Amino acid sequence: MRLLLNILWVVLGGFWMALGWWFAGLIMAITIIGLPWARACFVIGGFTLWPFGSSAVNRELVTGNRDIGTGGLGCLGNVIWFVLAGWWLALGHLFAAIANFVTIIGIPFGIQHLKFALIALAPIGKTIVDKNTGQPLW
Repeated sequence: MRLLLNILWVVLGGFWMALGWWFAGLIMAITIIGLPWARACFVIGGFTLWPFGSSAVNRELVTGNRDIGTGGLGCLGNVIWFVLAGWWLALGHLFAAIANFVTIIGIPFGIQHLKFALIALAPIGKTIVDKNTGQPLW
């Protein structure tokens, strides 16, 4: 079932939002200063491409340790991210969610887009884990 949902997700718009994340990551990487955000963009872009069966969680819950991304600097990084690119990606996911909610088959995809919109607002300090094992994927 997870495979079917992921294939439908890619065909019905997930591919375009993943490209949006990767484009934001490319822009951040070009600026050199944006490298910490670029890594988060590429990881979440991969998650956006194939989301079912995975989940984004706070990295501190997985590792048990605070790090630079889960502490105060991570919070500051999320504020800067929100101003530079976060609200654009969140808005894209919101529009995609609305478009998916129009059809009955699109409702699970709309819900997933709303989850991604929340992630887009503050991605620093998050990690992607397998829902079954709880192990980090990237």
